Amino acid sequence: MDRAVAAIDRLTVVVPDFPSPGILFRDLTPVFADAAGFREVVDAIAASFAGTFDAVAGVEARGFLLAAAVGYATGTGVVTIRKAGKLPRAVHRESYDLEYGQAALEIHQSDLPAGSRVLVLDDVLATGGTLVAACTLLDKAGATVVGCGVVLELGGLGGREKLAGRTVHALEIVAPAPR
Repeated sequence: MDRAVAAIDRLTVVVPDFPSPGILFRDLTPVFADAAGFREVVDAIAASFAGTFDAVAGVEARGFLLAAAVGYATGTGVVTIRKAGKLPRAVHRESYDLEYGQAALEIHQSDLPAGSRVLVLDDVLATGGTLVAACTLLDKAGATVVGCGVVLELGGLGGREKLAGRTVHALEIVAPAPR
């Protein structure tokens, strides 16, 4: 995991004042673009949950990249957790609060057999709303969420606390920028 953290530190681009003043955005796309760095991240996530899952669920959009790579590396299936209105068949839906409004996530009702052990992946854990909604959605679908994996956790924003009772593994925990 030390090599994954080194790759994250070396490749992440920090963008001040994006998407609004006072926010210090950590852009992980260079980590995904670097073959060796991406491999380190994928291998570290897969190793953290080795043997515990039957499927990987990726949260739109960067979670899709991680889930596909971890699914391939571990020989497991991949399920997409999409923003509302993107899936063509019958769905389970879970709404959640945003800073200024609400959003919803969806999954096809027929994508997972009941009792499937699912690892949920996303790029960043901040306030936790998206991952809480994703886990609740999978619970509704009859799956067992074995854990949540993220590349970065922005410590101090309460995300991990909102996921209390769930296994959460972040490759790296960083302090958020002061506001």
